[in-house]
Amino acid sequence: MPESHPYCPPRVPRLPLLGAAALLALGTLSAPAWAAGGSATAPAPAPSAATPVVTPTPQHMESAGRDLRVPDRVRLVLGDDVDAASADVIKKALASAGARHIDTAASPAGRSKLTVMAGSVMDRAVAAALRATGGTVPGTLVAEGYSLASRGDSIVLAGNDGDGVYYAAQTLRQLVTGKHTLAAVSITDHPAMPLRGSIEGFYGAPWSHSDRLDQLAFYGDIKANTYIYTPKDDAYLREEWREPYPADKLAELRELIERATAHHVDFTYALSPGLSVCYSDPGDVNALKTKLGALYDQGARGFYVALDDISYTKWNCDADKEKYGAPGRGSAGQAQADLLNAVQHDFIDAHPDAQPLQFVPTEYSDTADSAYKSVLREQLDPKVVVQWTGTDVVPPSISVADAEAASAVWGRKVFLWDNYPVNDYGQTTGRLLMAPYDKREAGLHKALSGIVLNPMNQAAASKVALFGGASFAWNDEDYDPDRTWRAAAGYLAGGDRATARALLAFFDTQHLAPTFGDTDWQPQAPGLAARLADFTEAWDSGSRARRQAALRELGAYADVLAGAPEQIRAGVRDPAFLAQTKPWLDALDVWGDSLNATLDGLRAQLHSGGGQADFAEAADLARQAAAFTTIPGTTRPQGTVKVADGVLDTFIGRAPTM
Repeated sequence: MPESHPYCPPRVPRLPLLGAAALLALGTLSAPAWAAGGSATAPAPAPSAATPVVTPTPQHMESAGRDLRVPDRVRLVLGDDVDAASADVIKKALASAGARHIDTAASPAGRSKLTVMAGSVMDRAVAAALRATGGTVPGTLVAEGYSLASRGDSIVLAGNDGDGVYYAAQTLRQLVTGKHTLAAVSITDHPAMPLRGSIEGFYGAPWSHSDRLDQLAFYGDIKANTYIYTPKDDAYLREEWREPYPADKLAELRELIERATAHHVDFTYALSPGLSVCYSDPGDVNALKTKLGALYDQGARGFYVALDDISYTKWNCDADKEKYGAPGRGSAGQAQADLLNAVQHDFIDAHPDAQPLQFVPTEYSDTADSAYKSVLREQLDPKVVVQWTGTDVVPPSISVADAEAASAVWGRKVFLWDNYPVNDYGQTTGRLLMAPYDKREAGLHKALSGIVLNPMNQAAASKVALFGGASFAWNDEDYDPDRTWRAAAGYLAGGDRATARALLAFFDTQHLAPTFGDTDWQPQAPGLAARLADFTEAWDSGSRARRQAALRELGAYADVLAGAPEQIRAGVRDPAFLAQTKPWLDALDVWGDSLNATLDGLRAQLHSGGGQADFAEAADLARQAAAFTTIPGTTRPQGTVKVADGVLDTFIGRAPTM
């Protein structure tokens, strides 16, 4: 019989995750030079040696003593709120810890060397088992939260709801410390923000259907719960928004919705009628509701109207001029408020299981008030969720004060559309954006209803930033960008240390993050730049001993860099990642050879005063490396790929005169 608890209402709105042993092993790698500082978000204290690294970082986790022994045979008791996906994650976690036989039972009664119980924390039996195992039943049950306790011969996963059980299972996967061992811990956890995930809102080549299916499974792994479907190439979202989907396209959307649901992700369908809608035409309003209804029938429960990237200096029909007057900010705000309120009242409110309507406005950035924002603030239904991109389209940072100002101007908590790691604008030509998710201030959950990242055309490569974004949105107060970056590398590497090290070296060469202007909000290759600066200082000292030591040290890292592409191709098990990053890996192959030839030239110069042939070879290899181009049709804009540009090429070019 359920126990009574205060309950916070639900949100408004394959590769396995690493076990603790693998993540702790990654932590023993030599720390990159940039990890010691420079992040806008203050690094969180590292977990104690007695507790594993769990991503996202739980709100509360403490050690419960020595690791549990996982026997060959385990008893699994599944209670309320445990769906098939959650049960599958639990079973795979136990199998990875060495369990060969998992016996599903109706109750924990009977003898077993290890019993695992999962279910609703409001189930008396689950709550009692949680307490007996050293766990805590929270006083207030936050949606998607969970408690987990592992000690002695018992593991209990208690979800505040069905999502919480699933997320407890995702945490269990990260508690495996070795073959037949699992960490003893007590965890109480919940997300800080109710909306966490991605918005497929970039221009250029869209993701493939298989990309989207893979992403939805990945979001479940990282406790992201939101995917907003709004690819710019879907004509039925934009130019032909009034038209029904063909049967085959509708079947694809249904498959995405079902995959999202299985991984506890809300599939949010975003329609973009602004290019042609007549706001005052009841026929257009009904067409919009009919289109959303078709997706509701396929299982979608999240809906969104996108009115970005349109003009409010002209109407699409004469009737709008008659009703709202001359085009302008205030009249556009009124027309949009009427449309959005009609959708919220007549469609969303008529479907009790639908999430509140989401909307991106025409004025989606900055915090300045305007006639447009004023009308929407005063007249838009307060249930409608408003998106905001920050203080600019691509902001260099976002502070709590920024978000509070935006929330004030919109009259509600805003929902951040974060334009990172999107690479569809001129300053990103030839780039992958693979720096840690950073420069977002701790405490943003107080002013934001959530965060979705706008990813790259390269879906698999976007996982690096998405990993960080989901972690920040779950627990922004205890988020460490560098630790999470290393965890993302470990995830893609499947726990292999050499592959994770190679990935981190590769990510560093793709670290630059530009804004729309001339300012970069993340520097290029800070790890490599720090090593080259140290080398240059030693070389300029004139000391032969220091020069020799510097050559040895930089030579060792040059070998890592030059060998990274081969190691990544061998160790990363995601074929899409390898295919989508191929031009950059191929270029890095040659840049690595150029760096090694440069160091050969410096060695020859030090020992014999020669090295000209090596420097000539390095220059030729650099020219070859700089000629690689992005894959035609896969990104916008096309161009030559960039690899540690301004850092590696500068050093190689300067070396002959050092």
